[in-house]
Amino acid sequence: MSEEVFSFNADLQQLMSLIINTFYSNKEIFLREILSNASDALDKMRYKGITEPEALESNPDLKIQLIPDKSNNTLTIFDSGIAMTKSELINNLGTIAKSGTKAFMEAVSQGADLSMIGQFGVGFYSTYLVAERVTVVSKSNDDDQYRWESNAGGTFTINKDDSEDLKRGTKIILHLKEDQLEFLEEKRLKDLVKKHSEFIGFPIELLCEKTTEKEITESDDDDDDEKKEDEKKDEKKEGEGDEPKVEEEEKKEKEKKKKKIKEVSHEYEQLNKTKPLWMKKPEEVTKEEYASFYKSISNDWEEHLGVKHFSVEGQLEFKALLFVPKRAPFDLFESKKKKNNIKLYVRRVFIMDDCDELIPEWLGFIKGVVDSDDLPLNISRETLQQNKVLKVIRRSIIKKCLEMFAELSENQEDYKKFYEQFSKNIKLGVHEDSNNRTKLAELLRYHSTKSGDDLVSFKEYVSRMKEGQKSIYYITGESIAAVSKSPFIEGLKKRGFEVLFLVDPIDEYAVQQLKEYDGKKLVSVTKEGLDLEETEEEKKKKEEEKAKFEALCKLMKDVLGDKVEKVQLGSRIEDSPCVLVTSENGWSANMERIMKAQALRDNSMTSYMISKKTMEVNSKHPIIDELRKKAEQDQGDKTVKDLIWLLYETSLLTSGFSLEESTTFAGRIHRMIKLGLSIYDDDKEDEDDDLPDLVDDGDADGDDEATKMEEVD
Repeated sequence: MSEEVFSFNADLQQLMSLIINTFYSNKEIFLREILSNASDALDKMRYKGITEPEALESNPDLKIQLIPDKSNNTLTIFDSGIAMTKSELINNLGTIAKSGTKAFMEAVSQGADLSMIGQFGVGFYSTYLVAERVTVVSKSNDDDQYRWESNAGGTFTINKDDSEDLKRGTKIILHLKEDQLEFLEEKRLKDLVKKHSEFIGFPIELLCEKTTEKEITESDDDDDDEKKEDEKKDEKKEGEGDEPKVEEEEKKEKEKKKKKIKEVSHEYEQLNKTKPLWMKKPEEVTKEEYASFYKSISNDWEEHLGVKHFSVEGQLEFKALLFVPKRAPFDLFESKKKKNNIKLYVRRVFIMDDCDELIPEWLGFIKGVVDSDDLPLNISRETLQQNKVLKVIRRSIIKKCLEMFAELSENQEDYKKFYEQFSKNIKLGVHEDSNNRTKLAELLRYHSTKSGDDLVSFKEYVSRMKEGQKSIYYITGESIAAVSKSPFIEGLKKRGFEVLFLVDPIDEYAVQQLKEYDGKKLVSVTKEGLDLEETEEEKKKKEEEKAKFEALCKLMKDVLGDKVEKVQLGSRIEDSPCVLVTSENGWSANMERIMKAQALRDNSMTSYMISKKTMEVNSKHPIIDELRKKAEQDQGDKTVKDLIWLLYETSLLTSGFSLEESTTFAGRIHRMIKLGLSIYDDDKEDEDDDLPDLVDDGDADGDDEATKMEEVD
């Protein structure tokens, strides 16, 4: 039959011109498109085989084969799918205008990625990214075997093919360009199939070259030559006896050379052995299968800690398999790292693994796969962001992750491992995810004044709250050692209230969003507004104390000026003379420390977020009581002023703030030490009013002051 020549549809001519002339680095996508098309053809054949079993008889083996041929620079992709008749070859591969062709070119002209080509139904033409000529041989059950061929020059040819009987199926032969021969390398093809098409539901086989070394003795010809030489030698040595000859023959036998030859054979190797586990029902999958699958997608050497396998059906259908690793990666919160580890598949074909819209950042440690039938194949990132399907998938993933964490929390040992590694993520979720904040609060665990070495949840805390306790008390700080000895918790401990220790820097951010739990308000013991339940008798006594110390509080405020907003009696301290509390809505001392440590902080924000400090004094403490007496005797006493400053600076330290003028503080301490050691600088006058000369009071007063300074220490 003579060769028939056809012209490509005008839009397709433009498309092929665009593909051939565009510089595009990601040329590997051609294989994904061809394998995806092959999988579709096999799917159609399998479906047809259900209604017409005889249709499968021509070639019952449904598979895809890749055949690289380095001698001819061709890569052949064969599938035993439904195949095309002559008219289908003409229509599908050239003459009928496809609605997607124009749309694709418009998208590319507006800056879209070439890898979107499959979304517009013209994925086949991506072969011209790597091939200068493409041949398609197809044998349908309904027609003879035909060959389609084109070098993308505006025309293609069709003729009958009798080169090799395909029985049924399609064979695409790519005549590769000189600079694209990498796609003939076994390793490159294996990597591409693993990356894009590992979970296609049909076996993908690659024709591999196997070289084996075989050890053989020398050839028969060599043996004959040796025999002739031996005969000549024997004639020369006729006079010699038989025995030496026998020995010589034995020696020859031992010395008989062996040589190695290389045998080259070709055999098919299946590349997609990892089955798409998410397609099975969860009850059909063993723990070992999950572990093996997790290692294959994550490159982790350890098994996973938790797994969630689910499918969603209804208006939207997708299947997912999510894993919690045992360890957090070292770069968990690196800004430049990949935001998530969820691989997105569409009908078992890999699409991408860096889709920011699929999962929130706080769940970035979750590894797994999502396979949707409702997304278009090869969807672009731009389209993906506006895709409603994706938002539904995202909500479902978050919901299932929270379920998985709740299941983990039922096993104390497993949850302890999980919380050690990923507590920061949970707290980040509390800060960022307002919709799931309540559920995330259930997962939080903290040390407390009553928990010892164990961690306590909010639920446990509430279950053992004292009768009449209305709030959940917490303290933030740098470490457990620091907060457990903090003066802020003295009064609460004495009353039997439990205080939670929030010592992770991210706790400061999380607790700003988590205002309450189970109707109980979260109250910081380092801020104003700490309302401890008091009896009528306690309230009456407090009023009396307030009147008694009013003059001292006023004096302390006058001395300290704008360093503190006010000075008042406090009920939260028992053993310390005083503390500095911050306003309810401003930064705590710990938050101030964290913000000052930010390398790229904005100083303009610091000025209005730093809280005004309120000094709370302990009327029951002997230092404060003695200071009151001394102030009553003489309000202008420089010693009183110096002690007030010393109390302020020590309370800065015990309350978690940093000293603004450490040398001044050190100067005061040194003067107190000299006083305690009875060292008097009579000659030297102090120039600083804040550090008055303390010697004027005489020896007796000096002894009294020494006693007082010991109390300060």
